[in-house]
Amino acid sequence: MRSGSRSSRVQVLVAEQAARRGARVGMVDVCTAAVAALPVGGAGVSAMSRTAASHPLCSTDDISEQLEELQLTLGQGPCVDAFVHGSAVLTPDLLARALQDDWTVFADAALAAGARAVFALPLQIGAICPGVLDLYADVPTVLAAEELADALAFADLATLLLLDARIDETGARGDAALAEHGFENLGGYRAEIDQATGILTVQLGVGLEEAFVRLRAYSYTQGRRLADVAADVVAHRLRFSPDTEPGRSDDGT
Repeated sequence: MRSGSRSSRVQVLVAEQAARRGARVGMVDVCTAAVAALPVGGAGVSAMSRTAASHPLCSTDDISEQLEELQLTLGQGPCVDAFVHGSAVLTPDLLARALQDDWTVFADAALAAGARAVFALPLQIGAICPGVLDLYADVPTVLAAEELADALAFADLATLLLLDARIDETGARGDAALAEHGFENLGGYRAEIDQATGILTVQLGVGLEEAFVRLRAYSYTQGRRLADVAADVVAHRLRFSPDTEPGRSDDGT
């Protein structure tokens, strides 16, 4: 199938998902259409950055939501590798021994969440990579050549949407669709994590990178979302100490 016709077909599938919701095309429609068209059980998208905290944008089910949060919190997994290397990371079976070595914590956590295969596709145009599309299956799965090509077409469309590009023939921009699906909250999501990281540099006497590592580590060991832990730090409900485990603040200071 020619790339042009494939892209057009994928756009139609995504537009049909949006029509079912009675809304303009959003990132959730890309994920939902990908799940319907491919041999996967769920999909998620995370916005990625080399200079700031990454954050999940959307997911189709509980397992994909957990996978996005796990990779964000742990800083490892196919999503992270796809972003760093700028190429698709195809993982047909998370039980493969090599993967257990590469992603020592993520692989076990993903399996426990219910995923068996994960496919991470960078959202990339030239040197710009604003995020990653993740697909998972609950059984060992290999994407055939045509299926992989379709997955990449979904990733291309997600890239255009994430970059607020024109994705339909009307020439309308995606601002309304982005706002509709919670994108207006992403700035606050990232800002709060960044603010919490800055607070920890003072509390712990470390640099930003080490502070973010400590924030992620605490989030993972406590089984909590990174954004929730960051909110507690910013609100002074949680304080980190260089010599002790983080503790709850009783006096709000």
